[in-house]
Amino acid sequence: MVCRHSQRRGRVRLGDMREREFWELVDEVFGHGYGRSLVQDQHLDALAGLTAAQALSAGEQPRVVWNVLCDHMDVPDPQRWGSDHNAPPMPVR
Repeated sequence: MVCRHSQRRGRVRLGDMREREFWELVDEVFGHGYGRSLVQDQHLDALAGLTAAQALSAGEQPRVVWNVLCDHMDVPDPQRWGSDHNAPPMPVR
């Protein structure tokens, strides 16, 4: 197991999802055009009515936004992570 330094030192903590990975999964799971439209246009009650794009811009963790979007779109857990990704643990709040 690799331990990584906290984000304060410029590295990502173990289990965190990078925003780049969020966008890769959007494209893989929903398709590029439809996925980008969902992220920009779909308001999510679990994120106080923000879109996924607004939540990311407001500083919400990509892992949280991804799970809320998938829950909202009824994407089963095994299909959420695409072919190249492992599900990182949920961030500690």
